[in-house]
Amino acid sequence: MKRSKVFFFGLALLSLVVGSCRPAVPASGSTPAPRMLNIMTHDSFDASTSLIEAFEQSHNVRLNILKSGDSGAALNKAILSKDVPLADVFFGVDNAFLSRALGAGIFDAYDAPALGAIPSAFQLDPQHRALPVDYGDVCINYDKAYFASHNLPLPQSLDDLTQPEYRGLLVVEDPATSSPGLDFLLATVAHFGDPGYLDFWKALRANGLAVVDGWETAYYTNFSAASGSGPQPMVVSYASSPPAEVVFADPPISEPPTGALIGQDMCFRQIEFVGILHGTPNRDLAEAFVDFMLSTPFQEDMPLKMFVFPVNPQAGLPEVFSRFAEIPAQPATLAPEEIAAGRDAWIQAWHQAVLE
Repeated sequence: MKRSKVFFFGLALLSLVVGSCRPAVPASGSTPAPRMLNIMTHDSFDASTSLIEAFEQSHNVRLNILKSGDSGAALNKAILSKDVPLADVFFGVDNAFLSRALGAGIFDAYDAPALGAIPSAFQLDPQHRALPVDYGDVCINYDKAYFASHNLPLPQSLDDLTQPEYRGLLVVEDPATSSPGLDFLLATVAHFGDPGYLDFWKALRANGLAVVDGWETAYYTNFSAASGSGPQPMVVSYASSPPAEVVFADPPISEPPTGALIGQDMCFRQIEFVGILHGTPNRDLAEAFVDFMLSTPFQEDMPLKMFVFPVNPQAGLPEVFSRFAEIPAQPATLAPEEIAAGRDAWIQAWHQAVLE
């Protein structure tokens, strides 16, 4: 029986449609499309492009870095979205808010191989839901030129700050709105106890203490060494701020104009953690990224990118850090559970004692 041209045309068209519905089969030896891995973090996260690209190429992945405000704001976003996670990995929760993250159940445990080399002092979560990545010390920075020109000795303790010769010379950040502000408050709680820390803050207030909302205002507006004309030669900042002054100086300088006060309990040791967010469909890649952050190349990259110290003892430090970043021998510390129990009440009492 002869078939019409219409029949053959219809058959060819049907074959074309069916063929277009079949899934594409990669050519032999071709690489599949890269997967996406979402990393939620604070606004200060930074890493060398070459490192990120090397990780992406070796794992056939694309990293989507979701910067989500300061560390507290980013953590709140992760907690609020925990039932429908916005990311696979979260980096940037510190020991001041670690208990909040663990209590919210946003992380899954991961016993990363690199943990075996990291000092136990940094491993605050024995279940390894939050893994330490870096640390730094929140300290008072001072203007070297001011103290030299006024022939004024440097304060050697927290109590010294309440003495008349230092009246009006210190600016701090509000602990309700600033991470370094909160850490310095915690240092005073660790040193003086509760309620003894409030007597210290009342004495500071009577001695002309200045308070601003955040670090940028405190450092770049109030601090005389950074602004050139600010009214305070002492500011709550980081022990790594002096090397940062050298790195970013224009024109270049060989010595930082600032130093850090690192007497007993004058600094608070801040530790930052990374965790795999519960519910991620990319568990294998999330583990790989955590391993990447704990690896020597990434750990050695951090000091000049985020101005923090590596927790991996095998990671070396750049020369500018070795020369100008001081590590306090006795920084103040508080257990995460102690911070969790007292943090909100301490902040509220601080506001009443200092601002009202």
